[in-house]
Amino acid sequence: MKTYTNTGNKDTRSGFGAGLTELGKTNDKVVALCADLIGSLKMDDFKANHPERFFQIGIAEANMIGIAAGLTIGGKIPFTGTFANFSTGRVYDQIRQSVAYSGKNVKICASHAGLTLGEDGATHQILEDIGLMKMLPGMTVINTCDYNQTKAATIAIAEHEGPVYLRFGRPSVPNFTPEDQKFEIGKALQLTEGTDVTIVATGHLVWEALEAAKALYEQGISAEVIDIHTIKPLDDEAILKSVKKTGCVVTAEEHNFLGGLGESVARVLSLNYPAPQEFIATQDTFGESGTPAQLMEKYGLNSVSITKAALKVIQRKK
Repeated sequence: MKTYTNTGNKDTRSGFGAGLTELGKTNDKVVALCADLIGSLKMDDFKANHPERFFQIGIAEANMIGIAAGLTIGGKIPFTGTFANFSTGRVYDQIRQSVAYSGKNVKICASHAGLTLGEDGATHQILEDIGLMKMLPGMTVINTCDYNQTKAATIAIAEHEGPVYLRFGRPSVPNFTPEDQKFEIGKALQLTEGTDVTIVATGHLVWEALEAAKALYEQGISAEVIDIHTIKPLDDEAILKSVKKTGCVVTAEEHNFLGGLGESVARVLSLNYPAPQEFIATQDTFGESGTPAQLMEKYGLNSVSITKAALKVIQRKK
């Protein structure tokens, strides 16, 4: 089976920072707004090199979204930056009314998503943001898996007309996708070929899915791994093509199973090709304080859980 090499752990938020730095050099329409978290969002370089295009809004996230929406009227492409919890839950009304309803070209860039901001605790963790954002008409939702993919996605969304929610994280995770990749919004990536089970993963769970595929291979089971970096619009064709071949699927995400990737995949299957599915996700719960590794293990968001789910779903199709 095809294997992938971790070229060195990096945090995906730094991929966002690198992409924003690149855009600062190549696209003078790009402006950046931050809610008092410049260092955490890795927006330092953009601010230093383009101070006239950087706006420090302070701890006023709703105001930041409103300003961003206004900037689009003058032809600017605003990138807003704060934690995922504050990028969505705190400002949902402003996003719905001023950005989504109006179809404004705002890029909502959210770090510290899911459980893996760890010790910051449950109040700062958000496990429902994908659901919140994908339900907004016209909103594109992207959840990247490593540094390279996050950098590529950041650059790509500047060329996309319309509102985008870009979700990434705090911890250092394996960096394994190509440095020179072309990021296509709405296009799933088949990472391995398989015949026994499909594993559809997003974000930090993509590497865990690849590790699970290796563990399954050692047991004589062929797993097809698909990286869904764009949750909306979803690549229905890629999912159906794979599941029609394998007959079953495991979805894996650092998000509540309610409203996340798994439910989107279930909708596609129920309408087109009903098949057994297992969900690796949090089970309608908030997180808690702990290291990222402790939390991912406690809530079953790792390769071990994906492997077990794959074995279970294979039995269900018999």
